Parts: sequence; C-alpha cells; structure tokens
Amino acid sequence: MPVIASVASAVPIHVVTQGEARDLAKQLFSGHFRDIDRLLQIFSTFAIEKRHFCVPPSWFAETRSLREKNDRYLVAAEQLGREAAEKALTAAALSPQDIDAILFVSSTGIATPSLDVKLIQALGMRRDVARMPLFGLGCAGGASGLARAAEWAKAHPAGAVLLVAVELCGLTFVHVDHSKSNLIGTALFADGAAACVVVGDERRGPEGASFAGPSIVGALSYVWPDMQDGMGWDVRDEGLSVVFSRDIPSIVEREIAGQLSALLRKYDIAREQLIAFVAHPGGMKVLRAYETALRLPESWLELARDVLRDFGNMSSPTVLFVLERLLQSAPDSGYAAVAALGPGFSCEQVLLQFAEPF
Repeated sequence: MPVIASVASAVPIHVVTQGEARDLAKQLFSGHFRDIDRLLQIFSTFAIEKRHFCVPPSWFAETRSLREKNDRYLVAAEQLGREAAEKALTAAALSPQDIDAILFVSSTGIATPSLDVKLIQALGMRRDVARMPLFGLGCAGGASGLARAAEWAKAHPAGAVLLVAVELCGLTFVHVDHSKSNLIGTALFADGAAACVVVGDERRGPEGASFAGPSIVGALSYVWPDMQDGMGWDVRDEGLSVVFSRDIPSIVEREIAGQLSALLRKYDIAREQLIAFVAHPGGMKVLRAYETALRLPESWLELARDVLRDFGNMSSPTVLFVLERLLQSAPDSGYAAVAALGPGFSCEQVLLQFAEPF
C-alpha cells in the first residue's frame, strides 16, 4: 500500500483575530441588516480565535475586481504552496528531483497554466514530472487529493508523489455582497496551504530506508443526487461569491454514518478497529454533527477543533492540517478515516492504517 511520508502546512503572514474580524464585519454589513448584532454572534459560535490571510485587514474595506483578486492569488498561492512543499520534502528527506508526480489542489483562483507548473519551476523539479491539477473540489479537495495521490502511487509502486493544496479564501470576499452567506464566510474562512508526500510501497528513502508513516488502504467518493447547489461559487464581476447551504450540519448528521460504514465495508474493516477520525472542520456545528452521527468520543475531534480555533476553515488544506497534527501525536496501531465534504454535494473519504507508533 502507498505510504504517507510527510505532511506539512504553511500560512500567510497577516493574522486577524476573531474580534478584529467581527469589528470589520460590523462596519461592512451594519447598514444592511437591522439585527446585525444578533447575526454577529456567529463570530463567537465558530470558536475561532485567529485566522491568517495573504492581505492585510484594510484590503477588505474596498471593492476589488475579479482580475485584481486573481492577480493576488497567482503570486500568493505560488509562494504559500512552495513553502508547504519545501517543508514536506524536507520532512520526507527527499529533493524536488525525487518527485515523479505532482497534484495541485485549489478552488479559490484561476490559472492556466495551472500553478503546479510554477511550482515545478520554482522548486527545481524534473521536466518529466507527471501533473494533475484539480480544481473545483472546495473543502473536499484535501481528502480527494490524498486519494488521487495514493492511486497514482499504487499504480507506480516505486514512485513518489507531491500533493499541494492551496486556498486563499480571503480573496473571494465580495465587498458588495451583503448576503448572510458572505457574512458567515467572513466569520469562518481563511488562507492556508498544506503539502503531503506519498510514496509507493517499493520506494525507498535515503540509504535505502523505508518511509515511516501510515499506509493508505484506499478511498471512497460519493456524490449525492439533486444537491448541486449546496456549496460552491457564484461567479460575479466582483469575484467568486461563496454559496453554501445552512443544511450542511443536518446533512452530516443524516448521511455521514452511512458513508463511514460504506468505507469500512469496502475494505472489510470493523468499526472497532478505528483509532481516529480525521474530519475537515467546516465549523463547530459540522464537528458536533460528526460527533452525534458517528457517536465519536469527544477526544477524537480535538485536533480538528484545535485547527479550527487556530486557523479557521481554509477549505481544501484544512483536513491536511488535522492529519499533520495526528501524525505528530504518534498514534497507536489501527485504522483512521479521513473525511471531508465539498461541492457536488460530495463526500471524500480516505482510510489509513497505522502499523505501529512512529
């Protein structure tokens, strides 16, 4: 089975506390909601303390065009993705020349050629590296990218894959959009990047050593019918305006148990063999819905709550931030499920196996 050799994360330099974000939102939205003080309570209910952005808070106070936002995206996403990639390569004791394939996941900006080309140039990767840019997966992108990386590594057991997920959700803020969805996005979303090195089971590290890390047993994708409008972008002249349903927590509570059961059944794993559940922290209500539906011990989602508290929801990289912390905790032997929901409306799951503490 393919092995996760490393996971690393990176965030931009501008830090905004939740209190500062709330004050800015009050300035921007107060003239459009009579009950603005009640609505602003969401800034505390998300249990976020701070978030990181590639632009300073003053940037959000003016109307920006889609082109201006995308120009910022092209520069900042490359820089952030490169930082995460370099950290992951260093942790895996591999050089850019050792990588045989690169997957680049992002949904918050538009680039053709896709930004994996810039990373290939900036990192000094080989000219024959296989490329797989993935767009439009939203919050599910980290889990989906991990699944696709594992499939490539399984087909190329002597190969090494670099997965890079970058989202600059702050750049999608639409100044003239005074909807509740945009207000919620202002309280929840942030910028960040994560990278992961996945190797085939015949790949050896420096001096022939095996890679330490969990094996990737397999994955499962699912798209619900007639729910395409639950999450995504409304493309406007002013940018990518966020769309998401208020029903997402109830969908999790109703559907996720069946999804996890299907994943475990596919690979003939008993529920009792699970030692961890790595959830994309879409918000506190979503995490509580996971706990309720799956009857999880509260401690199982502690890492997800910590990531939400420290970084907010960064879309696709966020679940990899949680996975990074799980690997740092040196878990016992057993299985772990990685899960994230995204546009479609879809569910992406990956099943990991920890052979022993490492």
